[in-house]
Amino acid sequence: MKIQVRYVVVHVADMQRATTFWRDQVGLALRFASPHWTELDLGNAALALHPADAPGSKPDHDAPGTCRPGFAVDDLDAFHARMETNGVTVLEAPTLVFGSRVARYADPDGMPFAVGQI
Repeated sequence: MKIQVRYVVVHVADMQRATTFWRDQVGLALRFASPHWTELDLGNAALALHPADAPGSKPDHDAPGTCRPGFAVDDLDAFHARMETNGVTVLEAPTLVFGSRVARYADPDGMPFAVGQI
């Protein structure tokens, strides 16, 4: 099963400040910007900025300065079954989010990561 990095979400305290930093100081090209989600180009993936205090954010996982990687797989259902079989912590079973099916898991240290279907 092929797994690709699609994005890395960085939870930020100030969207404008973070966008300016990653775009102007680091030099990443801006894909698009909004008050709730901004993407900067990493080639085949994106650096996504998301407010730490956005509705639905979890203070224990989404504090400013934390990040959450996002991956994509060909078959999310098969991947999810593998995660369950392997005893991986499931934070959210596959569900529809903004038109894409996504599941969330945690690594052994509790860092969340998302997996969507290509």
